[in-house]
Amino acid sequence: MSRNIFNNGTDVSINDIHDEALVQHFKDGIGNRVFLLIPNFPFMLIGMIKDVIDDHVEINVETSTQAVFENRLWQVHIHAIEVFFIEREGGPQIPVLRN
Repeated sequence: MSRNIFNNGTDVSINDIHDEALVQHFKDGIGNRVFLLIPNFPFMLIGMIKDVIDDHVEINVETSTQAVFENRLWQVHIHAIEVFFIEREGGPQIPVLRN
């Protein structure tokens, strides 16, 4: 059971705050490259964040575990992402993977 906190006269759950912050983190990453591990096939995606729509991130995939999934626009539910890394200016960069 998640705890609720009182914020500006409204009862807000910690899960709601976490979800909102996670979506905002991806919105702040629009235009940057992202590395994703997801539990479902194709398991790994690398590409550019194009947009965030509700709680889905739209990614122009450049690299995946299977070439057939590359150079396509993917929509991934943010809550289905197990691990992610978003490149930021001045921070570590995701390597460009080539065959």
